[in-house]
Amino acid sequence: MERTICSGVDGSPESLAAARWAAEEAVLRDGPLHLIHAGDRGPEEPGQAGAVARRLARQILDEAEAWVRSACPSVRLTDEHAAGPATAALLRAGDDAVMTVLGSRGLSAVTGLLVGSVAQGVVARASRPAVLVRAVDRQRDGAVVLGIDVTEPCDEVIEFAFSSALVRDVPLHVVHGWSDPSPLGIGVGEIAVLEQPKQVQEWQGFVDAVLQPWRLRHPDVAVTETVEKGRPAPMLLDAAAGAGLLVVGRRMRERPHLGPQTGPVTHKVVHHATCPVAVVPHL
Repeated sequence: MERTICSGVDGSPESLAAARWAAEEAVLRDGPLHLIHAGDRGPEEPGQAGAVARRLARQILDEAEAWVRSACPSVRLTDEHAAGPATAALLRAGDDAVMTVLGSRGLSAVTGLLVGSVAQGVVARASRPAVLVRAVDRQRDGAVVLGIDVTEPCDEVIEFAFSSALVRDVPLHVVHGWSDPSPLGIGVGEIAVLEQPKQVQEWQGFVDAVLQPWRLRHPDVAVTETVEKGRPAPMLLDAAAGAGLLVVGRRMRERPHLGPQTGPVTHKVVHHATCPVAVVPHL
């Protein structure tokens, strides 16, 4: 499924918004869109229950296709009714895709996003980027915002952000927030022992060094940076207000007693960002 974008649909307004976003993304990236509906009863389920499940799946897929075509008639479409569980089916479909796009239900500006169990499972386990889209997301021409941690360089995350800004022809806004370590952990020569202006210069230098190869690789992408002392999640949420896409990373590691985790910063922005959020796994 080279250059294919997958989008899970379940008939909800959020999934339709995600399918439309995915269709526009597929056209931008010159690839096809694959719509997938997954349920506990798959297409091979025998008997009346299976027949009902197939009819419902066909209705959901047809509605999503009609919605997508009305907004994006040039997109190349395929679809699939897959056997569940839904999270496992979407993970399988997304293994060879450019990204998997899913709807995310919004509650309010106060409580932020309530990410469903399927979307949460895909984001936490996907081997490829996963994008969460709200039903109200319509702005695409805002900047791409990238959250970066220079202590864990993550090539996949940076490349995804640059390529996303390039295909949209919008600026890339890179955000890095840093904080002082515990006094007990500060050693001689560490940044935290420097005066505040010199600390800023040091962190800015780290960010510039990490970004330099991608600036050279993508000279047409205009890059701005915010490098400040502070908590990364609130800084990213502020920067993402009005953005077209927020890109964050997820380190691919499992703690046996907890299972896959997204990390505290990614968890925060996934649940509270008001623009689409791309979570890119990296080693």
